Amino acid sequence: MKLVAVTACPSGVAHTYLAAESLEVAAKKNNIAIHVETQGSIGIENALTSDQIAAADAVILTNNIGIKNEERFKGKPVVRVSAGDCINKADAIVKKLQSKLG
Repeated sequence: MKLVAVTACPSGVAHTYLAAESLEVAAKKNNIAIHVETQGSIGIENALTSDQIAAADAVILTNNIGIKNEERFKGKPVVRVSAGDCINKADAIVKKLQSKLG
């Protein structure tokens, strides 16, 4: 299974990057490939490529603020969660996606 994610928070600092790291750790732990783009205070980092998006089985987006260029995920299953939930419940989020899509 392959996932892509975009994390962002209102201040664009800590939660954006903590959420990204938590999702990456949870995906690795569950043998799932993931690419995470961050939209933080210094702009977009690790921008997802069209190939990564096309290959993804699902998309995880944080819902604390609007995600830039969200239209590129049209047609993909999208899960919206808070940055806080990504940080605190990343393993559960990844496992739930794995059970639904696996």
